[in-house]
Amino acid sequence: MIHRQTSFETRLVRAGWEPHLQEGYINPPVYRSSTVLYSDVASMERSQADPLRRDLPTYGRFGTPTSRAFELALTELEGGYAAVVTCSGLAAITTALMAFVKAGDHILVSDSVYTSSRRFCDSLAAFGIETEYYDPRVAGGIADLLRPNTRLVYLESPGSTTFEVQDVPAITSVCRDRGVVTIVDNTWATPVFCRPLELGADVVVHSATKYLTGHADSILGAIVCTEDTYGPVRSAAIRLGQTAGADDVYMGLRGIRTLGVRLRQHHQQALELARWLQEQDEVSQVLYPALPGDPGHELWRRDFSGAAGLFSIVLNPWYGKAEVDAMLERLRLFGLGHSWGGYESLIVPADPSAHRLPGSWQEPGIVLRVHVGLEDVEDLKRDLAAGLRQLSQDCCSELAAV
Repeated sequence: MIHRQTSFETRLVRAGWEPHLQEGYINPPVYRSSTVLYSDVASMERSQADPLRRDLPTYGRFGTPTSRAFELALTELEGGYAAVVTCSGLAAITTALMAFVKAGDHILVSDSVYTSSRRFCDSLAAFGIETEYYDPRVAGGIADLLRPNTRLVYLESPGSTTFEVQDVPAITSVCRDRGVVTIVDNTWATPVFCRPLELGADVVVHSATKYLTGHADSILGAIVCTEDTYGPVRSAAIRLGQTAGADDVYMGLRGIRTLGVRLRQHHQQALELARWLQEQDEVSQVLYPALPGDPGHELWRRDFSGAAGLFSIVLNPWYGKAEVDAMLERLRLFGLGHSWGGYESLIVPADPSAHRLPGSWQEPGIVLRVHVGLEDVEDLKRDLAAGLRQLSQDCCSELAAV
């Protein structure tokens, strides 16, 4: 482990770095293996004695030197005790949740979470677990929502699509005093810009598919734990058969090495584009906590050191779906595609009201989620400017026809 006084940039490059164990080669081999051969029965029995399978070698589903290198690196960067790799971001979320809940429990989940997280939490009702969604701006008021059977609080900050920033220290402080586990999705910020364990969280989850791998070529998830939470999470991962392919893990480790450089560029480009979009007549609102005036800006300044390349815009309400769809299909550089965190720019329409508590989202305009990639920002502006101009022209033409 790199000394904590070393700069974070150096730790990004060196975390989980053990060339002395690899005959001097700086990158670990990609171990594509399930079966491990033991030298004797005693070695096999020692390997099987630990229910958490922490020591290598063991059966490939429990880890290889490749996956351990990624887990060690992410643990170091998040300031955790240990990490667990999973096959996807959603698998990291579901495994972390299942590690702590049982029939009869009540859980609190931010109303602004990733839609797939919400669907999974809704499905827990079949197992006798009640999910209650809370206003992401609740802060210390979370105390009023806790019940005797509340087992955990799940946070995502900023929230998917609408980008509310949560007061993580206020929420985790209340929960810690009441013995309630807190899980934070840190996919947007990554440990480069925010470290939720330092803000009091018990568990951090990542869709490593996004910025951690960074090249839109891998599906991967990870869970980073404190010493107290590692046992339940690791045990749940083993019970659920969670693992990740060797090539995906290797690409996650490779992506970490350039994470700081890439995130700074995403931040710079997204902030410039967000400011430019604020000035466009077609845009009613830009939802991006790095912008002064955003409702979450002060919390973002306090708890984050930068902003990712993902934000949303709200168009003026007189633009209809047909005109907006036509605009999206004309864009050349912004691809119509889900996911984000890669090198490419993306844009997708979103409807927060479809997966939020009734009445919690009341903006009348169409929402577009934007991921600002690494293309030249002036080219990105020109692409959006052409699309927005055409949007206005189509709207005027339709009104004239009426």
